[in-house]
Amino acid sequence: MIHPVVLSGGSGTRLWPMSRTLYPKQLLTLLGQDSLLQQTVRRVTEDERFAPPLLVANEEHRFIIAEQLREIAVVPRALLLEPAGRNTAPAACVAALTLRETETDPLMLVMASDHLITDVAAFLAAVNRAADAARGGALVCLGVEPERPETGYGYIHRGVALDGIDNAFAVVEFVEKPDADHATEYLASGEYFWNSSIFMFPARLYLDELERLRPDMVAACRLALAGARRDNDFVRLDKSAFSACDGDSIDYAVMERTRRAAVVPVAMGWSDVGSWDSLWELSAKDCNGNSIAGNVVAEDTRNCYLRSEAGLVAAIGIDDLVVVATADAVMVAPRNRTQEVKRLVARLAEEQRDEADALPTVHRPWGSFTSLHNGHRVQVKHIVVKPGGKLSLQMHHHRAEHWIVVQGTARIRRGEEEMILTEDQSTYIPLGTAHRLENPGKIPLHLIEVQSGSYLGEDDIIRLEDSYGRS
Repeated sequence: MIHPVVLSGGSGTRLWPMSRTLYPKQLLTLLGQDSLLQQTVRRVTEDERFAPPLLVANEEHRFIIAEQLREIAVVPRALLLEPAGRNTAPAACVAALTLRETETDPLMLVMASDHLITDVAAFLAAVNRAADAARGGALVCLGVEPERPETGYGYIHRGVALDGIDNAFAVVEFVEKPDADHATEYLASGEYFWNSSIFMFPARLYLDELERLRPDMVAACRLALAGARRDNDFVRLDKSAFSACDGDSIDYAVMERTRRAAVVPVAMGWSDVGSWDSLWELSAKDCNGNSIAGNVVAEDTRNCYLRSEAGLVAAIGIDDLVVVATADAVMVAPRNRTQEVKRLVARLAEEQRDEADALPTVHRPWGSFTSLHNGHRVQVKHIVVKPGGKLSLQMHHHRAEHWIVVQGTARIRRGEEEMILTEDQSTYIPLGTAHRLENPGKIPLHLIEVQSGSYLGEDDIIRLEDSYGRS
């Protein structure tokens, strides 16, 4: 049995403005009907050789991930929540420690949640070969057969073939992202492969090597897991212990320093979807080479990626550009410079711009809300509560609220009163009054909320009771 471990702690800043800190690229539907996270999980849940997946994720994303798993009818082995990002080596460590609570030496298939694989059959065949190599005592990475002299990926240099395993090799070295000349040499040699960061480990061997190379990291992860709190479907790693752990990748912490590294080459239509330019390459295009998504009109335009998640984007006479519009931001860049979007997001964060972190639609365990207007002493939101969803019992010190039901049925507690409101009915929540909103119906509840007061921030919420374990 192979235990899939899906790492979902990244922020995907190169795909801003769609990907944000609070809603990163693995949760977005960019290619196909499922999010990248859902596609990753589906690859390893529709085959009997795999155990239920274990996910390691950012605590901020827990309810969105749980909902996306529910949508594809997947019940995970566990959902481990990181209180702070510490890269992939500690994430894989806490996963290995968790798996070893019930098995002596389980096989771990460690994957990022935000990669694309179009040839799933080739991927599964490579996983079988990697499992054989791992059972023989190797720490295995899937190496993607290069299609071009790519300078944006790290490379793996293969060595001698492993005895008794078809198309599996010892690793000579891991190579950082090369310049164009070296990338061309690597492609011509046939001995180098893109580093996919998809790994197959015996859990005990990974822990042994990490203990040898980074004992401080293993100690911190053991403390974080020992002090973890378990509530509902989540395992919350101890904040102080995990935050004290140094961050490092699996590659740097273990793979580049171990003598047990092996590579299994595979051609599986892989991409890390690391930029808007790579998304343009992966997308269907019109006769002018344009990839178009959403409300877009283009004239005399060629080889562009044009996407609108809000109003109309109209393009005339442009070539080789990326234009992405959301409800609160528009990003325009030459296609060959989209790797630099990460630098732009860093500047937004330095300036404490809200656009760096959150989309206008904010997801909650009970549903979502979208900010429609934010002015002086007034804010208007569109609230959607899923069937059975229930907001916390709460109060505010600085604002009053007016609620108007647009669709569905609302059960409302206001002070000591309880009421049922349906379409076109409304109520008023005075400042300082304890209140709660719930959807008892079978269809989503849509409601317009008008807030008024001296301070309208989300931190003016005093939760008196909550169904989702939030403080």
